Amino acid sequence: MGLFSIFKKTGATPTEPVPTPPEESARLDANSELARLNTQALQRDIARATAMKIDAIESAMAFDIFNTPEPAWGSRPPRPAKPAESAPAATDESAEAPPDTVAAADDDGNADADDPATLPLIDEATTELLDEEDLPLSTVMAESASVVEEIAVLYASGQQAVAEQMLVANLPACGGQDRTIWWMLFDLYQIGGRQDAFDNLSIDYASCFETSPPAWNAVAAAEAPADSYSGVAPTEAFAGVLDGAIAPQLERLRQLAAGSPVLRLEFNRITSVEPDGCALLLAALQSLQRQQRELIVVAAAELVELIRPIIAVGRRDEGAAPWLLLLELLQLLNREKDFEESGMDYCVTFEVSPPSFVAPQKVAMAARQHVSASPDRFMLPPVIEGNLDTLLAAIGDYAAQYPAMVFDCSRLSRLELGAANQLLAQLQTLAAGRRLEFRDVNHLVTALLRLLGYAELARIYPHKY
Repeated sequence: MGLFSIFKKTGATPTEPVPTPPEESARLDANSELARLNTQALQRDIARATAMKIDAIESAMAFDIFNTPEPAWGSRPPRPAKPAESAPAATDESAEAPPDTVAAADDDGNADADDPATLPLIDEATTELLDEEDLPLSTVMAESASVVEEIAVLYASGQQAVAEQMLVANLPACGGQDRTIWWMLFDLYQIGGRQDAFDNLSIDYASCFETSPPAWNAVAAAEAPADSYSGVAPTEAFAGVLDGAIAPQLERLRQLAAGSPVLRLEFNRITSVEPDGCALLLAALQSLQRQQRELIVVAAAELVELIRPIIAVGRRDEGAAPWLLLLELLQLLNREKDFEESGMDYCVTFEVSPPSFVAPQKVAMAARQHVSASPDRFMLPPVIEGNLDTLLAAIGDYAAQYPAMVFDCSRLSRLELGAANQLLAQLQTLAAGRRLEFRDVNHLVTALLRLLGYAELARIYPHKY
């Protein structure tokens, strides 16, 4: 046998490949898909960890910069008075300032120009002196304004797929300077229940802006237009210590639930929690969900952070109530991963099986916010379109009861273009001498409201990311 017969001659006819059995091919495909999913999960974890590190650095920098003693009020030397002839003449146009304009005034509503202690404030940054929600509504950058308006009209007309394509296509050109495009796309994914697409976009957002991406929040389940509720949503606001003293409030909440399918619970002003208050609130939340009441929950994430310090793995001193309320709130927030981790800690502590995660139904979340001018908000339905006679009549009744009109848009996913014009005409007849607000508006609807001129008669507060 020759040497070349062992090692094969150059140019020899190659042998045919051995066919791969079907089961082996399927196994290789499955392993490839698993590797791809693991790689995506690893990328997301790395992005989240990076975002957390960036937040920690930003927090430390902010502490170093702003943790300095504040100068005494009026301690700066007064600014020299300007010559009288240089002062511009007052005109009647000042009475027509837009509703978002904020001016310092005395009790009579007139600017106090004679008090030298207030003169230095003119040189100070306005954002350090005003409440965040009193600041004018931020506007869309000129470069992306036309794109944002076109997308808003497409979405309002029911062309969600085309709106998504335009949002994705314009991210490279407009998304680097103006975050409105990002926020609209985040809202579109949340409304559609597309959490995987939302998470993938979050990775790109964290990479682009080097900050924490928005968190996925539960969205109330969409109802058929004929069954969706609109009207005054009774509100119960909890404040101070969450303890046994909340029992009267919970009793009032049960009475309100008997006459309203939608309830609003606000945890903005809670400062601390006690085990007995946790037990009472837990029982009330579970009862409302058994009754299939729709809930608008404000500052649930902040309440979660108040509960965590009073519990610890292996310690049973506070009982099971704080643990179970924590799990209930995480479930309402649709944070399944956090729920599972906290459930394991609960299991280790009390040596019992933890509750099973159930995706929330008929629950909408709202971020921490200040108390509005009206105790009870008017809840807008998930979709506003078609004939609005019933809705407009209900808004008229609401206006007859409250001097300030606050519209809760936390459930509102889409406002059809023709319906938006009908609603605007109705509000123009009710706006005289009233304060009008739209709260927790998604950014797709916010863009439409701006385009149609709602900001000329009402304040618009988009939900925050």
